[in-house]
Amino acid sequence: MVRNVDHELRRKAILAATINRYIKQACAVASEDIAKGFDLSSATIRNIFAGLEDGGYLTHAYTSGGRIPTKKGYRYYVDFLIAQMQLLQVEKEQIIKEYHREINRLEDTLEKTSELISAMTHYAGIVSFLGWQGRFFYNGISLILEQPEFKDFLRLRHLIRMIEEKEQLLNIINREFSDKVKVYIGEELGCPEMENCSLVVSCYRIKNKPLGRLAVLGPMRMEYDHIIPTLECISQELSEALSRF
Repeated sequence: MVRNVDHELRRKAILAATINRYIKQACAVASEDIAKGFDLSSATIRNIFAGLEDGGYLTHAYTSGGRIPTKKGYRYYVDFLIAQMQLLQVEKEQIIKEYHREINRLEDTLEKTSELISAMTHYAGIVSFLGWQGRFFYNGISLILEQPEFKDFLRLRHLIRMIEEKEQLLNIINREFSDKVKVYIGEELGCPEMENCSLVVSCYRIKNKPLGRLAVLGPMRMEYDHIIPTLECISQELSEALSRF
């Protein structure tokens, strides 16, 4: 029984390490790359890869032997690690500092928040306000364009059009959810133009009354372990700042 538990923990750790490596390097992960970190042979890693692929968590990249995560792999990765995700103290202090400045106009604060989200996550930062129908602030679209997933011009054009037309994206961002942060991965967005994207959404509020949403838009290959706690922290500090407004 203990051996089975150990095997499952090792399998999860290898999946997490594979996804982490793919997120950082944007290329298929070879068994040799992972074997070094686990003191295991490449053959053993290949066997584990095969099991993860059979389970739908990894897939082959074209004809190479390297693996890349599937949507199911990313979903498991997020759900498994979300409780362990923490923001570095220096980043937390940076966010707190931003919201201890005097707030003069709500509009300026929300615009600044979209800039802060983008600057800290290196993806597109989006801020909606429930009282302003059909309007939101966004920054960092150019950062998405730099990602290899968006080299396809037609796919990129559809994504930019959807952002500019706003309504469909707002409908996704404003969906109801009960958690602090909601992560939509690929097909979960229910939007063909965003099938290779992920959207991380949080809610900001005053006295438990929702005021609007914060979101990060990027490729499925995004650094969830940094983005999720960053958005949680910004949401909390923005809520506190607006309560003093």
